[in-house]
Amino acid sequence: MPAAIEIKNLQKSYEDTVALRGIDLTIEPGEFYGLLGPNGAGKTTTIGIITGLVKLESGSVSVFGKDIIRDYRFTRSKIGVSPQEFTSDWFFSIEKLLIFQAGYYGIPKNLAQPRVDEVMKKLGLYEKRDDKIRFLSGGMKRRFMIAKSLVNDPDILILDEPTAGVDVELRRMLWEYLQELHEKGKTILLTTHYIEEAEKLCGRVSIINDGKIATEGAPHELIRSLGKGSIEVQLTGWQASDGGKLNGLSFTYEPGEGDGRLSFSVDDPEKELPQVVELVSRNGCHIHEVKITKSNLEDVFVALTGREINK
Repeated sequence: MPAAIEIKNLQKSYEDTVALRGIDLTIEPGEFYGLLGPNGAGKTTTIGIITGLVKLESGSVSVFGKDIIRDYRFTRSKIGVSPQEFTSDWFFSIEKLLIFQAGYYGIPKNLAQPRVDEVMKKLGLYEKRDDKIRFLSGGMKRRFMIAKSLVNDPDILILDEPTAGVDVELRRMLWEYLQELHEKGKTILLTTHYIEEAEKLCGRVSIINDGKIATEGAPHELIRSLGKGSIEVQLTGWQASDGGKLNGLSFTYEPGEGDGRLSFSVDDPEKELPQVVELVSRNGCHIHEVKITKSNLEDVFVALTGREINK
């Protein structure tokens, strides 16, 4: 079966600004894929090219084996997209706007209405169906944009910052709904500034920086390969060390008044914790407190880009 989305050597410039520098990306059918990167890294440009909103400069993009330019009718029919910006007529009710959206895909109203009702109920919009979008809260507008991307029941769902600016409760609700869609077989491409979102939802992620793919893999694999955790032990009775090594584990020691703190840098703090406690206890120390810090995808992101995710 061909890839849901296959991108080869994609390049794009805007006058003197290079947005994409030859990226390659393959998303398999049924994957939940994350595209992470700082502002201006090329995420939205990539999505714009896939959906036909931005003209590619060179390279190729295919959707289920069909070229997005030669077979644009097929490829666009397979995709639903929820952009960052709110892009709908402000003077119609949200129900009418969703019916109109279905009509763009050739779905007659008698078939579109049940689908629109289902999506509105699932996203908590049904009670607001007669409201105009300009009177909705920011969270409701975000729900509407996701509903709009789903009315044609696309095989591929592309979400550009779908939970930006929404409260924690709504974010969690949307996460549950996206996981449900994924379990039903939807291919989902997500861009997000929320590292926790990518770690929770995505099976694989790419980190894009300055128009290039910096790395790709499952979140836990990237964390294991590039991240670092730590174990801190508050204790008394520590004597002179053997040069910062304890049975092969590197550490630093900070003395205090009557006690001190050992800090171990480890790949997997939960796995190494029993060994650290045993070694410290064997050295005649009394342990008062132990803290572990685990690496996350944000640590990997900063290590690769030198920037925080929202900068």
